Amino acid sequence: MLDKNQLEQMYAEEGKSMQEIADLFGCSLNKVRYWMDRLKIKRRSISDAIYLRSNPNGDPFKFNKPKTIADVELLGLGLGLYWGEGTKASKSSVRLGNTDPKLILKFVEFLERIFSVNRGDMKFGLQIFSDISPKKALDFWAEKLRINKSQFYKVIVTQSGSIGTYRKKSEYGVLTVYYNNTRLRDMLVDMLPT
Repeated sequence: MLDKNQLEQMYAEEGKSMQEIADLFGCSLNKVRYWMDRLKIKRRSISDAIYLRSNPNGDPFKFNKPKTIADVELLGLGLGLYWGEGTKASKSSVRLGNTDPKLILKFVEFLERIFSVNRGDMKFGLQIFSDISPKKALDFWAEKLRINKSQFYKVIVTQSGSIGTYRKKSEYGVLTVYYNNTRLRDMLVDMLPT
């Protein structure tokens, strides 16, 4: 018989997999599975197990409770931006796209200050029209956001039909911020008004 306290500590607190526990006890995976079910120890979902394996040191972000009025304002602004401009349909990442560098910078600051997200861990997508130079657009956004060009996904170029008013508004294309983390995405969605 396997001990319930040991199993709970190894599985729930230390985040070991059932296979790792079986290896430590020198028994089969089926035996660990049997005792976990018998002792009513709740198992992780597949997505939780994948997340844990990808983040063995815990979440790569941390919610910093606002301590100043400026922090409260940034939290409110960041949530408002995500609510209005963010892509909530993605279940695996935080995404926000816009043509305004100031808006994008404010959202990046929100992720950095309120959630301790490292700017170097963010990815960026850029969609431009065919009459815009990809190099010029990449240079513009990399400089404005103080990021490395290696953080960009491949630039998406859309054929432009004619030069119109939208072309003036998106001279450097639409930039999308990506932070690939399921738990942060879920936390942000839960913080939005229902």
